[in-house]
Amino acid sequence: MSVTIDITGLPDERLLFTPSPLAELNAMLHVLAEPAHHPALHGWASSTTATIPPELSERLLEADFLWRSSRADFLVPGLPGATLADELDAVDRIDDELYVTGALITTCGSSRLARAASPLTDPAANERARELALARGPRQAAFADRLLADPPAVRALVRRMLEDCESAFFADAWRRVLPALAADARHKADLLAHRGAAEAVAALSPAVGLEQGEDGRRRIVIDKLQDNTTSAVDNGGVTFIPTVFGRPHLLVVHAAGWRPVLQYPAAEADLPEPVSLALVQQRLEALAHPVRLRLVRTMARGPHTTGELAAAWQLSAPEVSRHLAVLRKAGLLTTERRGRYMLYQLDLAGSARLGSDFLEAVLR
Repeated sequence: MSVTIDITGLPDERLLFTPSPLAELNAMLHVLAEPAHHPALHGWASSTTATIPPELSERLLEADFLWRSSRADFLVPGLPGATLADELDAVDRIDDELYVTGALITTCGSSRLARAASPLTDPAANERARELALARGPRQAAFADRLLADPPAVRALVRRMLEDCESAFFADAWRRVLPALAADARHKADLLAHRGAAEAVAALSPAVGLEQGEDGRRRIVIDKLQDNTTSAVDNGGVTFIPTVFGRPHLLVVHAAGWRPVLQYPAAEADLPEPVSLALVQQRLEALAHPVRLRLVRTMARGPHTTGELAAAWQLSAPEVSRHLAVLRKAGLLTTERRGRYMLYQLDLAGSARLGSDFLEAVLR
């Protein structure tokens, strides 16, 4: 499963790497709403929550579905500005129909409302939006009702809330992370200029790649638990926004009518690279077999030869070899040759990461 962005015929200079204050604020708000997604930021989330004024906390709680389980597209700008105010000005220039649809996509979960049927003008779309919002709770329903009844008033409230976040906590956090974000964006832009789009895109994450199909089409493919396709050709290009607070998510704006945007975790030393969802699934399937699980239990205690494993579990050597091949292909074993013997041992560090790899893959 993946999100695919078609960039066939798009000049490399239309790939933009740049930080975004609004996108990073969006990531911070998500951390505050879902701290369990970001265990490394528990300290920041706890201290920030404790210092936010109660009145602002209430407003953030009311609107947190804009960034909790998914993100409103207008909070991840396709053409970032220099300041948060610049980007909020750009959001103000979006027409009501696009803004409301972007907000209600988040309010109503993963269901995408049809662009041809605006909930502001189409009775069936309006009813469906209210239905989906109500299913997600009374706060979502109240927000949807207010937004559908008076979009300008709700838009103004959201803007004031985001401006209050800047003075409450965002400005200080943004000053701390901006140098790292700017450096990461410059590095990716240098890769693009000197080594081409494939290397620049590959440097974003092992979960992102540039594919050239047999049909000659070029596509950016992002490993996600969904299947969606969009085109960058008709929307002016693709924007790549580094984030510190968004890790481990790969946030993709891919809805029709929006410039495609990928918000990716900025490079950070000493962090293990994320693995693909396919590899996580392969490892889970490898460990699900009862015989392989017994072998793993033995190899977790130390290195063993094929013969030792066969004797320990009353199996034939060829049968053990077949199971070891599956575990090796899944990257769960380390090997060491001693003379004519090959010793196999469970990769404890890699196996310990399986739980976090799984969570990162499904949260991506």
